[in-house]
Amino acid sequence: MKRLIAICMAFLCLQACESKRKQTTGYQLYQLENKNGLKLEITNLGGRIVSLQVPDNQGRLEDVVLGHSKLENYLEGEAYFGALIGRFANRIRKGKFFIGDEEYTLPINNGENTLHGGLNGLHNVIWDVVEIEGGQGLMLSYLSKDGEEGFPGNLDIKVIYRLNDNDAVEIEYRAVSDQVTPVNLTNHAFFNLTGAGKDEILGHELFINADYFTPVDKGLIPTGEIKTLDNSPLDFRLMTPIGARIDAEDEQLTYGQGYDHNYCLNRASTGLEVAAKVFEPVSGRLMTVFTTAPGLQFYSGNFLNGSDIGKEDLSYEYRTAFCLETQLYPDSPNQPDFPNAMLNPGEVFQSTTVYQFETVDAREELGAI
Repeated sequence: MKRLIAICMAFLCLQACESKRKQTTGYQLYQLENKNGLKLEITNLGGRIVSLQVPDNQGRLEDVVLGHSKLENYLEGEAYFGALIGRFANRIRKGKFFIGDEEYTLPINNGENTLHGGLNGLHNVIWDVVEIEGGQGLMLSYLSKDGEEGFPGNLDIKVIYRLNDNDAVEIEYRAVSDQVTPVNLTNHAFFNLTGAGKDEILGHELFINADYFTPVDKGLIPTGEIKTLDNSPLDFRLMTPIGARIDAEDEQLTYGQGYDHNYCLNRASTGLEVAAKVFEPVSGRLMTVFTTAPGLQFYSGNFLNGSDIGKEDLSYEYRTAFCLETQLYPDSPNQPDFPNAMLNPGEVFQSTTVYQFETVDAREELGAI
């Protein structure tokens, strides 16, 4: 690996630095590069993946994640491009949960619910960053204090990013708390394997290793049911173009305006297992997602509307990206039948996710998935 590069966020533009002078102090960009030329850029602002350069089947590098080149867009936008998400990723119904007999209330920022940790979740904080493993990784640290965004306990969080020579981005999450508190950490990268924001993702072919999902209500809060994917347009157990059934007449697709659902991953162990695969036939890029988490949120970019101006001044339009967010199930603090999301003092929250990239020359090389 080449040595990490830490630079002042000049790419965020002078105007932003002047207008946000107090906030911009200390913002940095870090770059990892492997022996094959893949490049991963991370900022300490929200621990975000800013760019990820991946080759196609002709060896041409392309940035495959959405993001901004101007700081004010990261601070003011609501799309969470590339950000670390927490303390609790996804939604909590009406911003409330109980621990024992005590009720905790969180900021409401998504209809009548709390989304992605609240108004100032981990996506908006400045992380401490150190180089590790001789320049092959970054360790990000943040102490979320007791009461921050309404959550109890001092939560000490560490996230490690690695880019290895097998063309995989590894994200390792760890957290400890001095009080009982819900924890659900993820990364909110928006992917487009043809190139960031350059085309719709409806032709991308998707496989998700799940037999069940958690249906939602109109507010995208789980109903508490764990439902089979048999005979459902949400079924991706066979690799299928994202756009093949996205507009089917189905209540769940109506609620999400497309796909925005948690999949209950098929798991045979507690280690890393395949959660999903995505193939883009024009570039030949194939991304495989491995995780130790029990859930996967598949989001098809339904709320992108052109208002976010990204890198290269591209307008990020409707369904020009997808997300595969590894997670515990949404609203778990209020759902007794879901995997436990409560972290006790003396315990360690641990989760690992890997995004592996490769290329294939033809769809037939993938075989039956």
